Amino acid sequence: MDATGAQPAEPVLFEAVIVPHRSLSPRGQWMVIGVIATACILTGLRFWLLGAWPVVGFVAVELGLAGGLLRLHARAARQSELLLLSSDMLRVVRTDANGERSERRLRTAWLSVELEERDGRVSALLLRTRARREEVATTLGEMEKRDLAEALRAALDTARNPSFDNPQLRD
Repeated sequence: MDATGAQPAEPVLFEAVIVPHRSLSPRGQWMVIGVIATACILTGLRFWLLGAWPVVGFVAVELGLAGGLLRLHARAARQSELLLLSSDMLRVVRTDANGERSERRLRTAWLSVELEERDGRVSALLLRTRARREEVATTLGEMEKRDLAEALRAALDTARNPSFDNPQLRD
């Protein structure tokens, strides 16, 4: 404990921030909605002029649905995962799209990092202890998960087998 009574923070040996990939900026999103709106309005106008006015209602629903789905897509980009490895603990801090945080702590003594192959889908990156199984990095692709698994295994190995350099013991 330090002078304030708080536990000193352990040094972080490994840190990874995982965020979903989103290719559209807010400006780009509005541009896509504008293009879809223009196409829908022109389609609806054409059917209106041909006398098929009920189609205009379906075009409006289509426009609302497309805009709503694009907004949901942008909202999901606010979620993230943070992996923090110290010498005895791996913390998995998740932030959902609403900004709410949850945290899981896994002891490194029994922790293993595994990639579970799934037919026709991206592998699952699993952190396993004796009693728990935690899937992380669900938003990453196959190669990114493999790279993260390799880096996390190497960091765990370093945490479990530290190398001490004592200059007095050198020849």
